[in-house]
Amino acid sequence: MPLLPLAIIAALLYLSAAGMHLLHILQRQPKLSPAVLTMGAIALACHGLVAWFSIFDEHAVHLGFYKISALISFVINVACIAWLVRRPLQNLLVVLLPLSAAAVLVSAFAPHTGTTPEDIDSGLLVHIASSVLAYAVLTLAAAQAGLVAIQDHQLKRHHATGIVTFLPPLQLMETMLFELLWAGVLLLTVAIASGFLFLDDIFAQHLVHKTVLTLIAWVIYSTLLWGHYQLGWRSQTAVRFTLGGFALLILAFFGSKLVLELVLQRS
Repeated sequence: MPLLPLAIIAALLYLSAAGMHLLHILQRQPKLSPAVLTMGAIALACHGLVAWFSIFDEHAVHLGFYKISALISFVINVACIAWLVRRPLQNLLVVLLPLSAAAVLVSAFAPHTGTTPEDIDSGLLVHIASSVLAYAVLTLAAAQAGLVAIQDHQLKRHHATGIVTFLPPLQLMETMLFELLWAGVLLLTVAIASGFLFLDDIFAQHLVHKTVLTLIAWVIYSTLLWGHYQLGWRSQTAVRFTLGGFALLILAFFGSKLVLELVLQRS
């Protein structure tokens, strides 16, 4: 399948949808318009095809640095759309759609790295799927935390301007943040547990830094959830814990893949 035309179409539609949605927000029309939804849906379909055929071919599965980025950004968008059914997360699309455009282009144009055999067993598949889902949901949580930080900062100074004027009330924003955190931590727990169960040695030399950083991130997220429900932690405390945990996940996942595949030339 010709992936380059699909990737270009997806990127152009993502950027067009993001620009139109931003314009609507500035015009105080924060709801998603039919035009934005249509462009986003077509872009997402093209993105999904690019991600699938970039990763899977007749002989191997390509889970390298470039290819997995397109898959993760696709899952992030799907997770955001799923959450939109019950929560107003549409403001996140202004950031997510341009990043998705970049990811789908990189996936289509970049070389294969991190190739693995095609016959992945079911246990490893559970680990990969839960890891990608956890990263996607926690990415949404990090983006939501950024909006909460801006909103809380401006409200405390009685200077609510810009995008803050279009956001839901701070209490609802925090509620959405903790809902995303709960879902992300549950998925991350499944990913860690399946890693211990199905990987040959989760503390092998090439995996130990990834495992340790992920476990520390899990502890940070879990501590935040405990502190929120037991001690009433919220707003800036929640933001700091959320972004700190996410920074460790970025280092664990993309940092390790960057070093192993692009610097050390290992799968």
